[in-house]
Amino acid sequence: MKVGYIRVSTEEQNEQRQYDILSEYEIEKFYVDKASGKNTDRPEYQKMMAYLREGDTLYIASYDRLGRSMMDLLNIIDDLDKRGVKIFSKKENFDTSTPQGRFMLRSFLNLAEMERDLIHERTMEGVRIAKAAGKYKGRKPKELPHDYHRIMKQWVNGEISAASACRYFGCNTVMFYRWAKRNGYEKASD
Repeated sequence: MKVGYIRVSTEEQNEQRQYDILSEYEIEKFYVDKASGKNTDRPEYQKMMAYLREGDTLYIASYDRLGRSMMDLLNIIDDLDKRGVKIFSKKENFDTSTPQGRFMLRSFLNLAEMERDLIHERTMEGVRIAKAAGKYKGRKPKELPHDYHRIMKQWVNGEISAASACRYFGCNTVMFYRWAKRNGYEKASD
């Protein structure tokens, strides 16, 4: 079976570009995640990994859609290879079932990881310079959802969990607890 995997990092990003890239391969089943690639804790990724069988081919727009960490990606590829699943990446255009393909993958992953590190380093340097000049204000605070206070009261009263509130708000737990503290909502334990 031809299986496609598409991942964008946030809900706001559009996955259509990756659909377009993979459209020529007559893919029978797609799995789409809107989540960071920093680890493999992604719902559609988990479903896809459980679904893939020997003889299937996994199509991706590029290897960084499967994962950002070189170790994660190498583990994913090794797992799929042992299960008899082929992987094809449109961008890198090589086959991981050959020694040459695995070598090329490791080389590309090392370069991609270095590029991400350099971008992060340059970004942080720019932030330090802006802070020193008094021009850095940080990220604009996210606006509270319209029914924020109702949901927070339910959380404080123990009617819903923090995880449920996070899913409702579409935020992570760090943001949830930051909002709670900033707006005076406290709960003994969750």
